Amino acid sequence: MSETSARPQPRPAFVRLILARHGEASGNREMRYLGRTDAPLTERGEAQARQLAAALSGFPIATVYSSPLQRAERTAAAIAEMLGLPVVPRDDLREQDFGTWENRTRAEVLAEDAAALAAWESGVEVAPPEGETPLALRARVVACADELAARHPSQSVVLASHVGPIKALICAALGLPPSGAFRLWLDPASFSVLDWRPNGGNGILRVFNSIAHLEPARWLRPHLTEA
Repeated sequence: MSETSARPQPRPAFVRLILARHGEASGNREMRYLGRTDAPLTERGEAQARQLAAALSGFPIATVYSSPLQRAERTAAAIAEMLGLPVVPRDDLREQDFGTWENRTRAEVLAEDAAALAAWESGVEVAPPEGETPLALRARVVACADELAARHPSQSVVLASHVGPIKALICAALGLPPSGAFRLWLDPASFSVLDWRPNGGNGILRVFNSIAHLEPARWLRPHLTEA
C-alpha cells in the first residue's frame, strides 16, 4: 500500500438541511393521514408559519425548497419572505401517499383493517392499500438530500416538508430502519437541523423538533395529547 493510499481521504462537504414541518393543517388535529391530500393551513397554522419564519431568520440560508402541497408551500413562503428568497418547489419533498387511507384517522383504519395497519407500521415493504411504502419514501428523500449536498456544499438550505419525509431523512442519517420513524414525534411548524453528506446518508442530527418559537404544545400539559 502506498503512502498516498494509506492517508485518510477528505470527506465530502455536507449540506445543512433545516427540516421545517409545515404549520397546522386542516385534519392535523384529528391526526388524519393527509398524504397527497392538499389540505390548507388553518388560521393557527398560518400564524405558526410566521413564527417559524422568525425563528429561522438568523440562519445563513442559501435556498428555500418546498413540497408542492399547499400546506408546505404556504409555510415555505413565510420563511422565504422573511429571508428575501424565492421558494423552489420539489416534488420529492411531498408527503407519503397513503392510498385508500387518505384523510382518515388511524382509529378509523384500525377499526376496519387492523392487520393491514399493523403490517404497515412494522415493515418497510408494506404500503397502505394503493399507497407508498416507507422504503420508497426513504429512497426518494435520500436521493433529494444527496442531490442538494452536491449542489449546496457547506451551505444551509430549508426543506419545507411533512412528517414522513423529515422522519425518513433523520432515520437514514442515524442508521435507523424506516420503521424507526414510528418512534419519533414532530410537531407542526417545528424545525430540525441535519448535516447531510452525500452517498450513503452519513449525517449528524444537530436539532430535533425545535418548538421553542411556538406556544407550548398540548402534549407538554398533563393528560392531553397534541394533534
